[in-house]
Parts: sequence; structure tokens; C-alpha cells
Amino acid sequence: MLKQRIITALVMLPVVVLLVLFAPTAWLGVLFSALTLLAAWEWAALSGYVRTGGRILYCLLTAVWCAAVVLAGLTWSWDGILSSLCGMAIAWWLFALIWITAWRTDFPRPCKAFSGWLTLIPPLFAALALQEQRPVLLLLPLVLIWAADSGAYFAGRVFGRHKLAPAVSPGKTWEGVAGGTLSLLVVTLLSVRLIPPGNALPFILICMLTGWLSMVGDLSESLFKRQAGVKDSGVLFPGHGGVLDRIDSLTAAVPAFWLGVSLLGWLR
Repeated sequence: MLKQRIITALVMLPVVVLLVLFAPTAWLGVLFSALTLLAAWEWAALSGYVRTGGRILYCLLTAVWCAAVVLAGLTWSWDGILSSLCGMAIAWWLFALIWITAWRTDFPRPCKAFSGWLTLIPPLFAALALQEQRPVLLLLPLVLIWAADSGAYFAGRVFGRHKLAPAVSPGKTWEGVAGGTLSLLVVTLLSVRLIPPGNALPFILICMLTGWLSMVGDLSESLFKRQAGVKDSGVLFPGHGGVLDRIDSLTAAVPAFWLGVSLLGWLR
């Protein structure tokens, strides 16, 4: 399994980096929209809509929501629309943190379906907005998440003793969180040169919060999968599962990063 994960990552990483840095935003919009619909297909099953008709309907409704956001952005301010979307996403992830740690109730299917839209739609538009402004602004949260995931994975395998949330994801440990945080901090400090002088502290805070929220996204999807009785959301990526398994951290992190850099005025 580890060998398969490494091979898949080595194939995917260069492709993702090249697309983020050099692909036109319109092309990425098509690609990211397709991935969002694939993720919606998987989320429908996790929400309890396992029949083909229910999953197709959920994907169609997801596309309608995305189209509504585009129309709203053409009518009103894109910054205002994105701020609202990302604000709702942050509220959802803060609720998800409480849900994961203390509650863990199994919500009705419509609630799970709605949480899927809060999970999938804001990061789609936040990612495109970051790439359009400056490709490195999208690449940075991706690198932060990869660093946090990798540090947590290897630290957990080597040093993991104390379970983080055994009822949600038995493989995750507090030692993994520490390793992910350390990797996250190293990448953050190496990235400080990308920002204007005098903004180091808020930049560090944004990056660290982005990385920590990515862990919440990972755990949240793990809880949905556990309640659905499945190990992976899909089988698209060998050794990595489905689309949701690859973007669960991104769904929480990218809206938070966009909101942070926007509030600091780093977007024109």
C-alpha cells in the first residue's frame, strides 16, 4: 500500500504543480469543476444516497449551486460572494471540529447532503480566485497541506502511540499531529519571503491555521466514511482512494487561506 501511495503521489504531484503554475484559469475551472462533480458523486454515497439516480440528482444539484454562484458573481461583487462562501465554509469546519471531538451524531441524509455543498463548493471558487490572482497563492496552501499530511503520516507510523480520535480514524495519533505541525511550520518559515516585509506574523498564523484546518477536513471525511461503513470514498487513485480522499484536506484549507490573505489585503 505504501509503495502504491508513493508511486501515485510521484505521478500526481508534478502534474498538479505544472497545472497550477501554468494552466489558464479557465482550463483549471473546467478541471476543478469536473473534480468537484466526481467528489459530489462520492459524497452522495457517503450521505446515504447510494442508488445511481440519487447520486446523479445530487451531482446535478451541485452543478446548479455552482452555476448560481457564478451568476451571483456576475451580478454582484466576486469578493463579496467569495467572502460569504468562505465564511460559511469556516463556520462549517468549526462546527465539524466540535462534531468530531464531542458529538459524532449521525445526521439525517439531507443534512449530510447540505454539508457536502458547504464542503465542496467554497474551495472550488476560492482555488480559482487564488490561481487567477497569483498562481503561487494557490500552490502555497497545497504545499502546506502536503507537508502537514506527509509529516503526520510518517511521524504517526514511526512514533504513533496515543490515538487522536480512535472512534473516527483509528490510524491517526497525536504524534502524527505533532509531526504534521512541525512540517507545516518548516514550510511556512521557508515561505515567508513570498510576502511583503513586515507581514511575517500574520502570514505565519494564516499558514498554520490553514494546515490545522486541513487536518479537520481529513478527520471530518473519515467520520462520514466510518458512518457509511466504507474505508475509501472511491477507487480512482491507486493507493489513495477516491477524489474525496485526495481533496478532503483541501476543502477545509483553501477557503481559510483565501479568506486570510483577502482580509489582509494581499489580493488586488
